[in-house]
Amino acid sequence: MKVLVVGGGAREHALCWALAASPDCSTLWCAPGNAGIAEIAELQPIAAEDVEGLVAFCQEHRPDLVVIGPEAPLVAGLANRLTDLGLRVFGPSAEAAILEGSKGFMKDLCAKYNIPTARYGRFKDPVEAIAFARQLGGPVVVKADGLAAGKGVIICLNAEEAEAAIDATLRKGRFGTAGEEVVVEEFLEGEEVSFFALCDGRSALPMASAQDHKRVFDGDHGPNTGGMGAYSPAPIMTEDLGRRVMREIIEPTVAGMAAEGRPFRGVLFAGLMIEPDGTPKLLEHNVRFGDPECQVLMLRLETDLLKVLLAACEERLSDITLKWSPDAAIAVVMAAEGYPGAYESGTEIQKLEAAATVEGATLFHAGTRRAADGRLLAVGGRVLSVCATGSDLAQAQARAYEAVDRIDWPEGFCRRDIGWRALGRT
Repeated sequence: MKVLVVGGGAREHALCWALAASPDCSTLWCAPGNAGIAEIAELQPIAAEDVEGLVAFCQEHRPDLVVIGPEAPLVAGLANRLTDLGLRVFGPSAEAAILEGSKGFMKDLCAKYNIPTARYGRFKDPVEAIAFARQLGGPVVVKADGLAAGKGVIICLNAEEAEAAIDATLRKGRFGTAGEEVVVEEFLEGEEVSFFALCDGRSALPMASAQDHKRVFDGDHGPNTGGMGAYSPAPIMTEDLGRRVMREIIEPTVAGMAAEGRPFRGVLFAGLMIEPDGTPKLLEHNVRFGDPECQVLMLRLETDLLKVLLAACEERLSDITLKWSPDAAIAVVMAAEGYPGAYESGTEIQKLEAAATVEGATLFHAGTRRAADGRLLAVGGRVLSVCATGSDLAQAQARAYEAVDRIDWPEGFCRRDIGWRALGRT
């Protein structure tokens, strides 16, 4: 089979890595890809957001399966365009991708179908938004309604901070068109966990659990990022809690979207808060694999990924049983100094080969490219996911950091405590 993966981050490298292992995958393309993906797939110089360019490529080459990694092309309707060509596409339509494309839509869906989430209001008028924030009292969360590259969520400790966040978003246009409307909601206390389910429009199949680390510095300090590391499994997600999440959150979402005439096909990513009493509440829905959670999930998945994604496209998920390695997996993100703020681009990375020789280690690239002379250059904020598996999380963590320490990249940094919450539990 001929497979096209859309995207160029470590998530897409992990997906390509898993798809390339399928005996049924004869040709693997990735657009635009990165230096690591180039070692296992044929890169196409087409941006993930270039819908017309991707449609033209697919018209010419007719892939048997297209896997869309990032959210922006999904919200822009890439899946619709490719489905109209008669292609099998893993990823939701624009009508279903609104679950991530509009936080207000997602919250309204929760209200309509009794999906547990934080109390909220959605506003275009800053005066009304500020009044609601004051009414909630205590810490609140202000969210830009649209896609804001993971930066549109502001946690506010008091009414003054909430007013400043609402003013910056609605009056000053901090997030552009994504912030023309805001969701203001109560702040939930507890432990966050990522829950993924494969969906075929009618049914949902849960995947293994994972937990990521959003803050840039050790101890969960500093600004939020796109994710500085992840591990799987997450000890907090017991079998009983997993069944409850499916019953109370995932299945009502799938049924609700179908009832709304927006059947969801793809991977449904529920960002959850597990409250101190064990109650799961939905923080957000994303319509694609998380990054870096995808990396640890692919390392543990033992079922042929190509067969699984095809089943989701063909409404056959009920025929699939997922098999997971009992090993733990961890991903440590190496980022350019200064991230998530301004950072230098074009610095050289060396000795990846030495890192890859660590037992259980796997390296997934994100912001990398090869210079004309063959040097590996860092060209993004998050640049590498240094991953490892082990019989338990402690062993996986030790291997991952051993691999990190073998890499020669003075302009890079990483957190040194990925997995701390789970290890503290044990």
